[in-house]
Amino acid sequence: MHTATEMNHRQATNGQGSHAGHEGHEGPHGAMMADYRRRFWASLLLTVPVLLLSPMIKAVLGLERVITFPGELYVLWLLSSVIYVYGGWPFLRGLRREMAARAAGMMTLIALAISVAYFYSSAVVFGLAGEVFFWELATLIDVMLLGHWIEMRSVAGASGALEALVKLLPTTAHRLTDGGLEDVSVTALRKGDRLLVRPGEKVPVDGVVVKGRSSLNESMLTGESRPVTRGEGAEVIGGSVNGEGALTVEIRKTGEETYLAQVIELVRQAQGTRSRTQDVANRAAGWLTYIALSVGAATLVSWLVVGYGLEFSLERMVTVMVITCPHALGLAVPLVVAVSTSLAARRGLLIRNRAAFERARDLKAVIFDKTGTLTEGRFGVTDVVALADMGIEEILRLAGSLERSSEHPIARGIVEESARRKIALAPVSEFRNITGQGAEGLVGGRHVMVVSPGYLSESGQRVEDDRLQRLGAEGKTVVYVLWEHTPVGAIALADVVRPESREAIHRLKAMGIQCMMLTGDSQAVARTVAQELHLDDYFAEVLPHQKAEKIREVKRRGLAVAMVGDGVNDAPALVEADLGIAIGAGTEVAIQSADVILVRNDPRDVVAIATLSRATYNKMVQNLLWATGYNVVAIPAAAGLTWALGFLLTPALGAALMSISTVIVAINARLLGRSRRVREEMAA
Repeated sequence: MHTATEMNHRQATNGQGSHAGHEGHEGPHGAMMADYRRRFWASLLLTVPVLLLSPMIKAVLGLERVITFPGELYVLWLLSSVIYVYGGWPFLRGLRREMAARAAGMMTLIALAISVAYFYSSAVVFGLAGEVFFWELATLIDVMLLGHWIEMRSVAGASGALEALVKLLPTTAHRLTDGGLEDVSVTALRKGDRLLVRPGEKVPVDGVVVKGRSSLNESMLTGESRPVTRGEGAEVIGGSVNGEGALTVEIRKTGEETYLAQVIELVRQAQGTRSRTQDVANRAAGWLTYIALSVGAATLVSWLVVGYGLEFSLERMVTVMVITCPHALGLAVPLVVAVSTSLAARRGLLIRNRAAFERARDLKAVIFDKTGTLTEGRFGVTDVVALADMGIEEILRLAGSLERSSEHPIARGIVEESARRKIALAPVSEFRNITGQGAEGLVGGRHVMVVSPGYLSESGQRVEDDRLQRLGAEGKTVVYVLWEHTPVGAIALADVVRPESREAIHRLKAMGIQCMMLTGDSQAVARTVAQELHLDDYFAEVLPHQKAEKIREVKRRGLAVAMVGDGVNDAPALVEADLGIAIGAGTEVAIQSADVILVRNDPRDVVAIATLSRATYNKMVQNLLWATGYNVVAIPAAAGLTWALGFLLTPALGAALMSISTVIVAINARLLGRSRRVREEMAA
């Protein structure tokens, strides 16, 4: 199965979002896929009369007297010759490549089987005693063409939906100029241009909101079903659908730099990588080639030696060599890849390296980066401690009212917590930042401060409370709320742990996979997060350049390791791991160091990767066992070893066994998506 290595993929986009080639049929890969499709349908069409004219098929169907005319055998030969030359050409060409590389594989096996069948049957037509194998020749070519076409469609399928998005992008945009508003082609847009995106319109290209606020639907891009709010300074992705408000967007990226273009290119890179199980199938085909040649020759010589005629001995040899190439082997891997690729793409799993994806089945440890992966990367309120006769809600009201005027991350965390609790905030006057130590102002005419512990120490105030000592030991950031210069409360904040992280860790551990964390934060912070998530181990105060060494340390424990990070400073660790997983949507998806990219910013998708990888590999192995196991019975029987038992495998029965094997492989591949565990993970 050399289609993956033969592909040279088209560029992600043409110019600034050109819509050329969205059906995936342009370029070398598209032309090759179209060629297999044409050859398959033409061969299949010619196979119908070949079947009806084949003596064996006519006998089975009782058509000997219905379909008969002078020279019918020559018509059968002529039709089969066209199928052999036209339909079999890709395999004959592949045989030449494999022979040049001195590596017999699937192409060699197929070419050998169809050539032996064709030339032996042609000899029978022109005088040699025996049976023709034309119908086996035709159906074998049909099935192998179908297998290669399915493989090429499957690896192209993941990018097909994304390419369809590009096709749906607007062809024009509303560009703002000094003279007003002008409609221009998307291909004419340049970085720095400003666009007006009206309610209900699609964002033409990636940019930053410079004016306005609206909700955007990014579900077709990131898989996130909920609309996201975007205001001034927020990034927007080309292809997302604007909601209720008008936005002015400044272009930051065009052409191949855009999110969609990068995602499509990543999928194309994945198409260029080969599955380890595909290589197993190819090696199996190589061994079957040698078996077919050696057993075929031995069969011919053996029957001649024991005194049987050339015609009988030759027929036994040909039967062996034709039957050795099972139809099912050509479909064993492509059918599973097709189903698996479709399931992964729908879940937002971008598989850049299919061999690495298969390695996920053996994972024994997953190491997560903390900030932005297990946590949200923002400060959130975890505790509110009353230090005087004042309620927690009132403490938050005073702090939230004051901090509403600040842009500091701690201030935003307090304001967000106040909003979450639906606390009505009061107006503030005489607001002033205390550089590096907090803020102060008048709330309801009374003096309020939110300050750091350092400010209290410098002002000579001391607060003794065991609860605050515990919060400090957990590595949380604590600020104090002062009312008329008296501490009335303390607010503890920390990087907020994602709710999804808890579920992901729980499910991974249920699969027998250890969960660990890697972070540059302090021991106290790391210990708190590790305890909250019940992690098996953690590494704190690790600098970016030390992360790869920590991965090696875990691998030395004998564990197959996956690293999950944001793909920026985690790049060395992602490469060092057995499986590198980049988590995050938007432009971060374009990092080049990961094997698998999770479009949805959701750690639970790591569970989906492990589950789908295990199920995919199991199906591939099952199919390969069915496809090759057939030969364990068919080859000895075809060689005539069962004749002593009163049974001789005829070509017709051998073909029936091939058909049954093919049907089993096809059904088994489709069952991948019906597995209860896979269905649950893909729907999560």
